Amino acid sequence: MKANSTPLPDVAESDAPGTTCRPLRVLIADDHKLIRLGLRMVLERDGLDVVGEAATGRQAVDMAKELSPDVVVVDIVMPDMDGFQALAAIRASVPAASIIMITAYTRPDFMARAIALGAGGYITKDDEPSSIPKAIRAVAEGEAIVNRKILQMALREIADSARSRPQTDALDRPSLTPQQLKVLSLIAEGMDNAAIASALSVSRNTVKTHVREIFLKLGVSDRTQAAIRALRLGIAG
Repeated sequence: MKANSTPLPDVAESDAPGTTCRPLRVLIADDHKLIRLGLRMVLERDGLDVVGEAATGRQAVDMAKELSPDVVVVDIVMPDMDGFQALAAIRASVPAASIIMITAYTRPDFMARAIALGAGGYITKDDEPSSIPKAIRAVAEGEAIVNRKILQMALREIADSARSRPQTDALDRPSLTPQQLKVLSLIAEGMDNAAIASALSVSRNTVKTHVREIFLKLGVSDRTQAAIRALRLGIAG
């Protein structure tokens, strides 16, 4: 297996609200039993709690509703509802769960679609196994495990779509402070906390506090969701 070509972010600081010291609870969804077994071994060896395994997309949705995991690892190609359909359904029914798409394909259009549907991460089955627990912890901390260029491509598509239809969420638009709006616009550009702190000439802890408040006000659990929600509301982009 080759090394992951996309550097993982520094996850020492948590952006996600309600983070605790208990092991992260992970649901694995893949139609290949050997893949599920291999992922379980890698994750449990790294101290993560695998709470269930799903063999189909529909089963993944049902188990996510039942188990309320912190992170769901979802294969793209699955029977009885593909990974994209499962992703959308889990996002709608278990919004607190972060979702990582895992696939054998590195197609940019797959990455962009996964991000547009709210995935917090996108990894391939060729990635170094030791990078997967790091990715899971990163998305649980509110980071987005995606290439910045792909993220921007997906966000542009979402922005174009949002501008072409009525803003049904307008009445639910949250109240953000001017500084939080600046932070949110930089999140939508794909910047991490360190880059935002540098751009705004503030400390990383200040940015971390703003990001946490933004998540709470937007009702999201990671940076990708925050950027997408902002674009759909017309707040950024």
